[in-house]
Amino acid sequence: MAANLGGGGDEPITDINVTPLVDIILVVLIIFMVTATTDIFTPSIKVNLPEAATGEATEVTSLGLQLTNDGKLHLDGEEIDEAALRAAIQAAHAEDEEVTCLIAADTEVPHGRVVWLLDVVKQEGVAKFAINIDPATAEAGRSM
Repeated sequence: MAANLGGGGDEPITDINVTPLVDIILVVLIIFMVTATTDIFTPSIKVNLPEAATGEATEVTSLGLQLTNDGKLHLDGEEIDEAALRAAIQAAHAEDEEVTCLIAADTEVPHGRVVWLLDVVKQEGVAKFAINIDPATAEAGRSM
């Protein structure tokens, strides 16, 4: 859409040249794409997950529970005790009948502590839970 620069100099230029506008918008878009972060940060506690060769991704997690190697219990990244955990599960259960818990435990956590957490979750009426694993580091045929 270039302006008409014909021989008659008396006519006003009525066409708009949008090329500079498009150039500026494209530069701004490229700057935005380069500087925008692609990482999504979620609150998490660093735990050393046990290895497994198989595992499935969970679609929706209502409650994220973590057991750290020092014996502390976390709910969605916040340290919590058993009574507060039971209250949180009951509150989540009151909002939605289909409460799902994703349980992550460090490899150094005793088996009995994980069983205790599973028992607490089941006592509060949660029928769906998943054990979080790290499939990327699993080795086939690993001997114990």
